[in-house]
Amino acid sequence: MAAERRGSDPRERQDGIGWVTRAVFPDPRLRLSVSRDRHGGGDRESSGATTVRYAVVPSVDRARFLLPLASRRVGAASTWAYNALRPPRVRLNRLAVGLLAGVGATGAAGMPVLTVTVPDGVDRAEVLLVDRLATLLGGRLHAAIGIRPPDPHHKPTLQLFDDRGRPRGYAKIGWNDATRAMVRAEADALRDLPRDGAGLPDAPRLLGQVDWGDLAVTVVAPMPPGVRGLRRPDEPQLAAMLAVARRGGPPAPVRPLRGSPFLADLTARAERAGGPVRDALAALVARDGDVALEFGDWHGDWVPWNLGTHRGRLIAWDWENSGSDRPVGFDLAHQGFQSALSLAGRPAAEAADGMRALLDRHGAALGLDAGRRRLVGDAYLVELWLRTAELAAGGGGWSPKLHPALLDVLAERLR
Repeated sequence: MAAERRGSDPRERQDGIGWVTRAVFPDPRLRLSVSRDRHGGGDRESSGATTVRYAVVPSVDRARFLLPLASRRVGAASTWAYNALRPPRVRLNRLAVGLLAGVGATGAAGMPVLTVTVPDGVDRAEVLLVDRLATLLGGRLHAAIGIRPPDPHHKPTLQLFDDRGRPRGYAKIGWNDATRAMVRAEADALRDLPRDGAGLPDAPRLLGQVDWGDLAVTVVAPMPPGVRGLRRPDEPQLAAMLAVARRGGPPAPVRPLRGSPFLADLTARAERAGGPVRDALAALVARDGDVALEFGDWHGDWVPWNLGTHRGRLIAWDWENSGSDRPVGFDLAHQGFQSALSLAGRPAAEAADGMRALLDRHGAALGLDAGRRRLVGDAYLVELWLRTAELAAGGGGWSPKLHPALLDVLAERLR
């Protein structure tokens, strides 16, 4: 295929492999090419230049993964790590790719090779992000790189392995204003996260934060190898939600929405966003301003695919949207809405119905009566709209699932 002919630079493409390689390998001194390679050998040095090589899985046009070819051990490990967290079909596919990598047969299976060449006399840590991260973590590192369709909200991710194929870290790359803010927010959240309170879930440790050219990179510790997905993902982890909200401590006293730091934050953000969200917020305050409820922290993206268990303990990752002074119950509302929107593919109005059903079913365990459940649900939708608008303003573009449909949902619920 033309996209795989020798000498083609994938950074010129406009698909997933294009935007990921532009983000991960931005330095113009690097030479990138994609070609067929039957023997699938490791990284090489010749004529003073250094090459780093990746198998493109499964092909350039359908790229999902860049598999490091530094060694057979590293290649196999990069596809098998945390495979138990993935859906069954993905798990089987990655198992098969790992077996091919383990016997050096990715080329024979038709997978093209991406070659990244560092010219003679250029410091690898100056032009290769994985080498820069190696100076942070110590030792030589190899990166397995995920590929998703181009999206201003998406962040390239690197799974980092040592020469023995052991996970060393997980790096998220912020490449525009919106994603740079998100990866920096996650670093701040993990730095400040309490670790010893009652009932708190485990969370990855922050290993480091790097600004590298125009990129902001947050590196967290790898999860335990034996981490598994939730056995009953539809059942909310209510005790852990409460522990996060209360930072492992006692409940906070309830206070009215009107006059709360939360409302002050929403009001300032709604003024910056402008448009109908200001009317929605005013209607919410007019209806529920005197309703008293508990405020605390929230994870910000509490969904089953960001949760797992290890040795009987809950683990939560992806803290980039966490925050404080939010109504207790926001994480429950988020799980209900996003499970319907993202997993079931429901439109925003039906996702809001799913949120309401989950709040009605489990809200009492979080101290939410009917009036508080209504307030938490609608305040969450205002928060979600503001997050969507802020991502758009930061270069992330509008989410087609939420814009403008979420405004219509708010108008209907608050009229």
